[in-house]
Amino acid sequence: MLSRPERGCLVMADITGYTAYLTGSELDHAQDVLADLIGTMRAAVRPVLRLNKLEGDAAFLYAPQGAVDGPLLVDVVERCYFNFQRRVRDIRRATTCQCNACARIASLNLKFFAHDGEFVRQRIAGHEELAGSDVILVHRLLKNTVTETFDLHGYALFTEACVSALGLDPTALGLRGHREHYEHIGEVRGFVHDLQRRWAAEQERRRVYIGAGKGAAEFSFDVPGPPAVVWDYLTSPTKRLRFTPGATGMEQENPGGRRGPGTVTHCAHGEDVILEEVLDWRPFDYFTVRFVIMGVPIEETCELAAAEGATRVTLRPSIPRTKKAREAWGGMRDMYAELQGELFSRLAAVITEDGAAGDAST
Repeated sequence: MLSRPERGCLVMADITGYTAYLTGSELDHAQDVLADLIGTMRAAVRPVLRLNKLEGDAAFLYAPQGAVDGPLLVDVVERCYFNFQRRVRDIRRATTCQCNACARIASLNLKFFAHDGEFVRQRIAGHEELAGSDVILVHRLLKNTVTETFDLHGYALFTEACVSALGLDPTALGLRGHREHYEHIGEVRGFVHDLQRRWAAEQERRRVYIGAGKGAAEFSFDVPGPPAVVWDYLTSPTKRLRFTPGATGMEQENPGGRRGPGTVTHCAHGEDVILEEVLDWRPFDYFTVRFVIMGVPIEETCELAAAEGATRVTLRPSIPRTKKAREAWGGMRDMYAELQGELFSRLAAVITEDGAAGDAST
């Protein structure tokens, strides 16, 4: 039986400079470093992107249509890049080995290529393979002129088809237009995302994090599914509307073209609207928001941690240190806890109904 064509997001993650690194390094240490970094990459993208296969120093990943939107894809790409750079930094700091493989690890970088297109699944020697012209295209993107054009070694190249399909705003995101031409394919238009600049900004970004014992209260809930899936449901306005008690509308303003610091969510409850502003954003670990409810200004960290077969979500609201705020919070604390309990109960039911919890195994 012939496989039916499917559509989705096709992604290549490729370690930059590995060939030169390998030829100038001790093979055993170089292979250990590669295995370590590939493992870091795989952990960072699961389960949003599914690994189809490893191809030497590259990984071919994909997400079926509807499984990822533009902001989530950018979050995953950046999270993977940040974790890669942290791991390179940690290996350099931790090792006392003077071999070339350890000394030259800083020469490695990471780049991504994302395209939206059709593919068919095939079983070859017991392994799933994706095939089709769009699969060929995303592999061809590995050979490009981005480095020569923009002097970048760490970047993401999103094709025009990917940007259009996932609703990304290249201008708001600060992406730069780029074109490549390939034999038998023709011109491929896309947009380049400077991950080196984003990594530099990430290291300088101020954290707004309410730790254990630092808030006015702490509420924990176990939700089925891995942190990346639960994060998506908690931050997507379309999905939040499905499980937020009393919500009649949910709109989001993303000044930077994606969800993150500065994002404002308008949560309508009939004629009443709660404005929620993102202060800190660390996919898929925690986010901190600011809002006013019943006249009380609250800053709240929502932290996610993997638990056995689930994600433990911990809320830590913080209130101003004024007598008026403390008294108001004392009168609404139990109601707030009950509201959150209902919200997370409904969230668990929605994730179960969608079958999204099973994504942890992909």
